Amino acid sequence: TSNGKEENRDYEMVDTLPLRNVTVVFQGVEGAYSYAAMRAYFPEEIKSYHAETFRNAMEEVVSGRADYAVLPIENSTQGIVTDIYDLLTEYELSIVGEQIIRPEHVLLGLPDAELEDIRQVCSHPQALSQCGKYLESHPDWKKKEMENTAGSAKKIKEDNDKTQAAIASRQAGELYGLKILAENICYNGQNATRFVIVSKKPIYVKDAHKISIFFELHHESGTLYNMLSHIIYNGLNMTKIESRPITGKNWQYRFFVDFEGNLKDSACLLYTSPS
Repeated sequence: TSNGKEENRDYEMVDTLPLRNVTVVFQGVEGAYSYAAMRAYFPEEIKSYHAETFRNAMEEVVSGRADYAVLPIENSTQGIVTDIYDLLTEYELSIVGEQIIRPEHVLLGLPDAELEDIRQVCSHPQALSQCGKYLESHPDWKKKEMENTAGSAKKIKEDNDKTQAAIASRQAGELYGLKILAENICYNGQNATRFVIVSKKPIYVKDAHKISIFFELHHESGTLYNMLSHIIYNGLNMTKIESRPITGKNWQYRFFVDFEGNLKDSACLLYTSPS
């Protein structure tokens, strides 16, 4: 993935991204799906640590304390992670790669817990929603939203209350010594989450095949059509479009577009030049 979101930035083409002996930050804790995405994308020779929030992770990269951040941007079941889209417009970071993870949600409890003991289930809101049909079969269970799935597993361990369970990954269960109380609890077997790798350096690999941009337009008839017409006339394949409201401007929106291409392609030069 290459990202053309800032004006007047000079993007450097590289043969491969520098991925070894770098520092990587991810949101959440060890055992979270962001951690799994990081392990899948990067080789073993890295230093890594976690940040509490998406904003904290981005600030670590902006400050130079981390070379990359791994952040979830879209789920195939629940759609976009709106906070990430909004933060990408605030921080001068470039999307340099992506990693898709298929979350395998399980219900985790203390080693001595059984299903009939459970009274409350903790997890990230998206995980609770993705397992909604399973949770509906237990209407007496209370649902508690957490910052991330692995954090909910950590809470179960720390609270030491066998009436509580967490929806998280198998790896989180192993990490915190929890017992799997139920498997296959996500109703969508094709459920997948896309993570982006962001960097302070405006670089892209020479064989990158996707460009992500965002733009704002005057609230006038035909402005979006005129913008998107450039994609048609240049024979580009648009793979995604999203909109987010602009803070302080009622009923005005910022648009996010993904399309196939590379920054070195002549058909894509329009999108990375000053407006």
